[in-house]
Amino acid sequence: MASEGMNIDINTSRKPPNYPNGNLHYSSSQHRNPNPNPNSNSNHNQNQNQSSSLLSSPLQITLKFVDVCYKVKVETNGGGNLKRLICGSKSSNGSSTATIEEKTILNGVTGIARPGEILAVLGPSGSGKSTLLNALAGRHHGHQLTGSILANDKKLTKSTLKRIGFVTQDDVLYPHLTVRETLLYCALLRLPYTLPRDAKIRIVDSVLEELGLSKCGDTIIGNTFIRGVSGGERKRVSIAHEMLVNPSLLILDEPTSGLDSTAAYRLVATLEAVAKKGRKTVVTAVHQPSSRVFQMFESVMVLCDGRPIYFGKGSQTTSYFRSVGFSPSFPMNPADFLLDLANDIFTRWADGKIAVLPPTVKDLNLAVNRGVCQQTEGVNEREMPNVKQALISSFNNVLAPRVKAACLDNTSNNDTAIRDTVPVGSRGRSPRQQIKTGISTWLSQFAILFQRSLKERRHESFNSLRVSQVIAASLLAGILWWHSDYRDVQDRLGLLYFISIFWGVFPSFNAVFAFPQDRAMFTKERASGMYSLSSYFMARISGDLPMELILPTIFLTLVYWMTGLTPQLWAYLLTLSVMLGYVLVAQGLGLAVGAIIMDAKRASTVVTVIMLGCVLTGGFYVHKLPGCLGWIKYVSITYYCYRLLIYVQYGWGEGISHLLGCFNQTKNNSVASCKFIEQDIEGQISPMASIGILMLLFVGFRLLAYCALGRVKV
Repeated sequence: MASEGMNIDINTSRKPPNYPNGNLHYSSSQHRNPNPNPNSNSNHNQNQNQSSSLLSSPLQITLKFVDVCYKVKVETNGGGNLKRLICGSKSSNGSSTATIEEKTILNGVTGIARPGEILAVLGPSGSGKSTLLNALAGRHHGHQLTGSILANDKKLTKSTLKRIGFVTQDDVLYPHLTVRETLLYCALLRLPYTLPRDAKIRIVDSVLEELGLSKCGDTIIGNTFIRGVSGGERKRVSIAHEMLVNPSLLILDEPTSGLDSTAAYRLVATLEAVAKKGRKTVVTAVHQPSSRVFQMFESVMVLCDGRPIYFGKGSQTTSYFRSVGFSPSFPMNPADFLLDLANDIFTRWADGKIAVLPPTVKDLNLAVNRGVCQQTEGVNEREMPNVKQALISSFNNVLAPRVKAACLDNTSNNDTAIRDTVPVGSRGRSPRQQIKTGISTWLSQFAILFQRSLKERRHESFNSLRVSQVIAASLLAGILWWHSDYRDVQDRLGLLYFISIFWGVFPSFNAVFAFPQDRAMFTKERASGMYSLSSYFMARISGDLPMELILPTIFLTLVYWMTGLTPQLWAYLLTLSVMLGYVLVAQGLGLAVGAIIMDAKRASTVVTVIMLGCVLTGGFYVHKLPGCLGWIKYVSITYYCYRLLIYVQYGWGEGISHLLGCFNQTKNNSVASCKFIEQDIEGQISPMASIGILMLLFVGFRLLAYCALGRVKV
């Protein structure tokens, strides 16, 4: 390889300054004086000072990672096809044809990221970019992660993890909140509770201004089906979400994905300004940057099958690969050249060197006709150079020693050995457990989350389609049972059972989507330590209460008086109380199933089957179950609601026979019919027992949902 004299600048002589440790802080001018003196400076200068103080990191971090390796266990079938990842050591199904293998995702990755610079990680899909970023952010645990990840020559600690901002590839944001509301709720949850609300609002305004979001501050986020901000603005909102806590290290997973060239350039220019102005360390994975975006990266790492093939200055990539025998066949974007190399795309040149394959067949044929390169068709594959192995070997021989020397600088006297194996799980706690911010009290977390839930779900809860559905069902029932006679027992029982069915299926089916749809946001915010599980759970289920209670009230008010049920206020209020309690129990059932399964489609199917069983065994369609199945009705929530509604309308005990006029009947079939109806109405359980069981189910379903939610990995 022609590597003699090639000098790749990796800044081995640069040493990180000795910055003091400390918690995140903002300048006193920003939060100690929420009402600034109007005579001090102009508002423009105040805003500039606030922005500067916000973006300046109190602790600058030099991130070093040496020989980082990450392996996972995968279960494969007999044909060698991947079936699933294995978190434990054994297969759960015990299949004899399945084998468990260990797959290497990262292998010997070494590099440095410094304050004021952007480190770009390039590579084709599946090369390990996202895995590396998650490892650098301390988010990988439970698998085999080895090597050293150091912040200012020390292992990642709890305080260091709190200074890391992580922006995921997908923009996980609430679509119905505005940009300003999104950042304000984040600031209220993540910033220290000692900061007054006015100071937090000013911090939000500073971030909006710095990231160019002031003009769209009052525009909703939107999504694929809801028109809102643009894709580039949505990505900047995700970055602003992390910038609020003033991170020293900002890690972004493919922030330019899905953006056009101009939007991607503006986004990277914003990141460059944030890095240089605030002396922040920025690490980002980029899939295919344009040439003008690529030239903004101070440092570049290229991954190929989980192994590095380049690390150094972005401006020296082409020179390095030319020195080791690889060069582009025509002027092209350096990023495209690097990706072609990592993807093993090449041709053999006439002078023996290797070049990247031209992008079109026309260009390749032209090069062959001119004698510039030789056709590879018909050449034995064993004669073709193994580009990936050559690149990896060149990196190990030329660059790796220099990069490791730079990483070892200032760490030789540290008690942390570079070559030690450091499993993430050895720290004993997952990142979710390590990041306990303690920045707000439980009550404040609940209040903020409850308010946010109401604002986000107000469009879904009371949309016109849902309200129209309830009103249409109530009017239809009112017309069909219009002023039904008090002694038309069968008709009345049908009406009461219809109410039990409708308000068992409707709330349970709606609630089953609550946690699966919120999973991405929940895992993201819990990983950042924004709130406790209990505060989120209580706020989430409380935010649905207005919808779950108002709509049944409207329904029953219309149905009750249209159908001529017992025309007394106490009877109406008792019926309403029974139905609202039953609605909350059905909602709890949906919440529990959704939290356990965490898949909206599968959970809705399970709830449908459960409610079908409750409806069939509720005591209206089947009066006498087989002996071995007689217990099923006692696990049906519909059974208890139906019995209580009957009790409110017809009472309990022997008096019901007089109300039905059964004692005046003389024919055997009439007496038998009355006895049958009487037994059906009275059932085998008292009203107080029904109330007690419904209360137990109300609490039990929610406890089950809470425990299931606590098992969700973040």
